[in-house]
Amino acid sequence: MKRKLSMLLVFMLVLSVFAVGCSKSSDQPASEEQPAKAEKTFVTIATGGSSGPYFAIGGAISNLLNEKLDNVNASVQSTGASAVNATLLGEKKAELAFAMNDVINYAYTGTEVFKEKGKVENLRGVAALYPNFVQVVTLEGNEINEISDLKGKRVGVGAPGSGTEVNARQILGAHGITYEDIDEDFLSYSESIEQLKNGAVDAAFLTSGLPNSVIMDICTTHDVKIVPIRKDVVEKLAADFPFYSSEMIPAGTYDNKEDVETAAVTTLLVTRAELSDDVVYEITKTIFDNLDSLHEAHSAAKRISLDTVEQGMPIPLHPGAEKYYKEQGK
Repeated sequence: MKRKLSMLLVFMLVLSVFAVGCSKSSDQPASEEQPAKAEKTFVTIATGGSSGPYFAIGGAISNLLNEKLDNVNASVQSTGASAVNATLLGEKKAELAFAMNDVINYAYTGTEVFKEKGKVENLRGVAALYPNFVQVVTLEGNEINEISDLKGKRVGVGAPGSGTEVNARQILGAHGITYEDIDEDFLSYSESIEQLKNGAVDAAFLTSGLPNSVIMDICTTHDVKIVPIRKDVVEKLAADFPFYSSEMIPAGTYDNKEDVETAAVTTLLVTRAELSDDVVYEITKTIFDNLDSLHEAHSAAKRISLDTVEQGMPIPLHPGAEKYYKEQGK
């Protein structure tokens, strides 16, 4: 009996040691800290119409960010462009946006189209990108050779709240023309060109990089004319609105055999103050470390350069972007 009791005690002791060993082994992985996954920042990029450079370049930036940054989930949103985009940033409904520097100036100061809406004070700059050319398009036979010839005509002046519409109003004003002198129609790029094709408008304003795809499209079926905006008028305009500059639409861009004088403003990439410095730094670095990808997205993007990131920037740079430029000696 004693022998049996001793064997039982030994057996139970072995069992308990085995159980403790198993318990320690199974608990071990739980005690090890697993590396925390980086929290994703969702980045909506507000662009413009799907036929314009904003949308094409915005898509390229979105692809870059998704490919290169593990902590960013980027997507593109087609919008009514500059003024709409500034509003989206102000309402925290977008993280990045394309916009013209004149409209961003209005938004930040609460003037012009933002006089009633009020200031959008959380706007911050990422980079000045490239010139946006004001392109006044008509057809041969419409007897429109100068901006002054638009009096009494049906004119597409841009989408409501867009930078193009502001440009149209100011450029007409520099020629002594108001909306009372024309039959204005508030149309997007594609709508303007479609209406020009079917004769519903006589001319249309489009402000974008070169070339604009919808203008190229109409050139394949119609004899197109780009109406000049003379240098002296642009200089007069710039006295009141310093973001305008005089530029040339090069010969051969469309059907033009010679360079055409016009006005230009600058396309900006902007963000909002609330976006973290680290995220904006990584976004800025990714863009400028991969400019070749943007250059392939649209010919307008070939003008994007580190040398011009602050030209025409009417708002403060975001600290994240500023940090990257300082590292590059800018």
